Amino acid sequence: MQNLLKGIIESNKIYTKEGTVASYIPELGKANKEDLGVCVVTLDGKEFMAGDAEKNFTMQSMSKVIALILAILDNGKKLVFSKVGMEPTGDSFNSITSLEVKHPERPFNPMINAGAIATTALISGETDEEKIENILSFTRKITGNKFIAVNEEVYRSEKATGNRNRALAYFMKSNGLLEGDVESILDVYFKQCSIECNCRDIARIGAMLANDGVLPWSGEKVISREVSRIVKTIMVTCGMYDASGEFAVGIGIPAKSGVGGGILASVPRRMGIGVYGPSLDNKGNSIGGIKILKELSDELDLSIF
Repeated sequence: MQNLLKGIIESNKIYTKEGTVASYIPELGKANKEDLGVCVVTLDGKEFMAGDAEKNFTMQSMSKVIALILAILDNGKKLVFSKVGMEPTGDSFNSITSLEVKHPERPFNPMINAGAIATTALISGETDEEKIENILSFTRKITGNKFIAVNEEVYRSEKATGNRNRALAYFMKSNGLLEGDVESILDVYFKQCSIECNCRDIARIGAMLANDGVLPWSGEKVISREVSRIVKTIMVTCGMYDASGEFAVGIGIPAKSGVGGGILASVPRRMGIGVYGPSLDNKGNSIGGIKILKELSDELDLSIF
């Protein structure tokens, strides 16, 4: 496995020169577009890494997986999916038209920005600080990394430039989809997106989901098999923005990307995979990361279909 990962990094490094970093969030624009890393965590707890796998970056939309899990744990699936749908959308992840014209009663799914804001609003906690601490505590548990924290520079950059997300949130508030103070909800959302991680961290989350909610390195069950199944299914149908269908056909792995360059992937009953490559395609997905997952899927026959 180690040699395979090293070879895959070497063969796909060239693709990092394509695309662009997410400069519309100024702090993300500082990333080195040629970075590329991968980590695989198997269900017996073995870990294999290559390239820039230990380089830190922020979760961005990968954190939507964590928000969905916590929202279900805190409220039950019935309430959660009364606030957000389960259907894929062909529109971009931050589309206003999608919410206002096509699906005004609730966001299409929890993996687009509007849907993630709705699930974040459901996470328990009396204050913003309690909510983000609950998110951080759970993330530390499922990664086994007690140093998981918010990158304050990225958070401030997200907050300063997050006007599209404000528009989505205030529209949902006007339709009765959000309860509570909109700016407080958004503050938690911006912080959750700014949680710092590396490829090992996200591969461990993927391995937990692949293992039906059980942490491979400790045997602790942190979520039910049902919640794990729901999350993986939504990752397959909605996790790669409006390229989810193409990704499912070509690679066939439950996955969630983030504009920080990460992709969290989970191969049921086999492994978790974390990749990092901040050079993005026009859908907001890591170009190098997708190439890595395609080659891994082909080499190891990982497609679930």
